[in-house]
Amino acid sequence: MKPTTIFFSLFLISSVVFSQTKEIFTNPKFNDLTKGYKVLAILPFKASVKLRPKQMQSMTQEQIERLQKDEGMAVQSAMETYFLKHIDEMNISFQPLITTNAILSKNNIDESNIDKYTPSEIAALLSVDGVINGLLFTEKPMSDGASLALGLVVGFYGPTNSGKCTINAFDGKSGELLWKYEKTLSRSLGSSTSQVINAMMRKAARKFPFVK
Repeated sequence: MKPTTIFFSLFLISSVVFSQTKEIFTNPKFNDLTKGYKVLAILPFKASVKLRPKQMQSMTQEQIERLQKDEGMAVQSAMETYFLKHIDEMNISFQPLITTNAILSKNNIDESNIDKYTPSEIAALLSVDGVINGLLFTEKPMSDGASLALGLVVGFYGPTNSGKCTINAFDGKSGELLWKYEKTLSRSLGSSTSQVINAMMRKAARKFPFVK
C-alpha cells in the first residue's frame, strides 16, 4: 500500500473515531431558533440505576422506580443550582423548579410518561421558550437521599459517579435539538450529583450557547 493511501486511510479512521467520541453538539441554526428567548425550563431527568441482582431482589419494583425518580429529580435540582449560581453569565432565565414540577404534576406528567410528549408540547404547557432535559445512567445512586434509601434496604451506602450523563436543550416552537452534551462519568468529576453536574457544566461552559 502506498504511503499516501495509508495516510488517507488513517485520516478516515481518525475522523470516524473523533465523530464517535464528540461530546458536544450545537445546532447550526441555534441563533435563528433562539431569537427572542427569555425563559427555559429544566425538566426532571430520566435516571437508570444499574443495581446488582441481589440488590434488585431486596427491593420492590416500586422502590426501584422511586429510587430512579429521586435520582432524576436530584439532577434537575443540581442543574438549577448551577444555573442560578451563574445566572449573571447567562442571556436567559430559568423557570423555578417548583413552578415547572407543579404544572407537570397538575397535568399528571412525571418521569414515567413524559416521553409521550414532545419538547414542543411540554414547552407550550409550561409557557417557556425551550426545555432542558437529559438522561443519567449510573451503577449506583449519586444523590445522598437515594444512596441512603438504597443503604437502608440492601446495606449499601456509598454513592458513585460511574456511568454516563446526557444533557439536551430543545427549542419550544420547532422541537429541534438546540444543544447536546454527553459525558462519561469519571472519578475526577466527583461523587455526588451536584459535584458531577458542576464539573460537567464547567467543562462545557465555553460551548454552552446560552452563556453571554
